[in-house]
Amino acid sequence: MRAVNSSKSTGRRRPGLCVGTVAFWIAGLALAAPAALAFATPAFALSEIKREELPAPATTQPPAEDAAPSQDGVPMPDPIGTTPPETQQPNAPEDEQAPEQVDPNAPAENGSEARPNVEPNAPPPEVFYDLGKLPEPVRRMHDLIVEACRSGDIEKLRPLVGQGDSMTQLSLTEMDSDPITFLKGLSGDTDGQEILAIMEEVLDAGYVHLDAGTPQELYVWPYFFAMPLDKLDARQRVELFKIVTAGDYDDMKQFGAYIFYRVGITPEGKWAFFVAGD
Repeated sequence: MRAVNSSKSTGRRRPGLCVGTVAFWIAGLALAAPAALAFATPAFALSEIKREELPAPATTQPPAEDAAPSQDGVPMPDPIGTTPPETQQPNAPEDEQAPEQVDPNAPAENGSEARPNVEPNAPPPEVFYDLGKLPEPVRRMHDLIVEACRSGDIEKLRPLVGQGDSMTQLSLTEMDSDPITFLKGLSGDTDGQEILAIMEEVLDAGYVHLDAGTPQELYVWPYFFAMPLDKLDARQRVELFKIVTAGDYDDMKQFGAYIFYRVGITPEGKWAFFVAGD
């Protein structure tokens, strides 16, 4: 935008005032001054105007009894000192009870044991590949799941999943459908064979033994579940890329943990979970 030069003339001349015209105006002002003073009213500051004299709010509904008067529909604050002080209510009996104590060694609830729990500064757990080091119940359940996956028939997982309270956890949220139907819904094909392939890939990876000697003791596949992703070496990243893509890996690094599918089996051989997510 080009600046405007204020020193240039606009081309118009301001008309002058003659002496006679000025004298006429002065005389007129002298005569009008007493009349103006006679009808003048004193000016009030806003704080001196009584609140009762303010215009009523422009509304068709009467204001609430405890509401202060308003001007043009805007609520007016209560005068200082008119608001009653708050009275302190006595504490309810339950407020005086001691807070509930939580046992840190108690089993996790709502499937939280299937969520990643990686301590950034903790030493990485030992990774195992030898299935012969598994307890026999764990080894047997592992082999039964792999056998069902290789059959291509997802119904062969039904007796392994179980039912009722002891059913394998298949979701981090509530699941109200048939477990095999739910697994088919996770698969990219209608027969559930893609999810069987993923499950077999997970169980072919190395595993970790977590929380030995506690109620939360588990054998978990793949071992990435229990390791910080930034601690993986080149060989381990190759093993990870057998299960996830490089894009998945980048997303999980932002989250801070492996959150793809994992399998957990208890020392007694119970299939605890097969879930994905955070």
